[in-house]
Amino acid sequence: MAFETMNLVKGQLSSEVLALKNKGYRFVTMTCVDLGDSFDLLYHFDLDLKLTHLRLNVAKADRVVPSISGIYFAALVIENETQDHFGITFDGLALDFGGHFYLEEEVKKFPFCKFTVNKAESAGEGA
Repeated sequence: MAFETMNLVKGQLSSEVLALKNKGYRFVTMTCVDLGDSFDLLYHFDLDLKLTHLRLNVAKADRVVPSISGIYFAALVIENETQDHFGITFDGLALDFGGHFYLEEEVKKFPFCKFTVNKAESAGEGA
């Protein structure tokens, strides 16, 4: 089984995923790895037992990533799961559970993130 990995920046993600879909690749899943200062998002695709991976490095200071659920609807499951586990936000999710993909008593907030993540209150809230 052969495989290849392509490193991307955020602006390339949607176009590369769409190109793979147009070539007939199926979306397998996505993996998130906490590297300390950043996350690696690895998107896994398959065509005729040939695996292709797209790697997107996301700084913890800027954890908003474009969703691919508009291209591969099934991606909404792993993207919502990653939001709950790592605190990464996927912009444009086809169905966003807003951090409630799991029941609260099942999973503590961002259990796989090495550092605690707190959402900042927007201006005017609580005032």
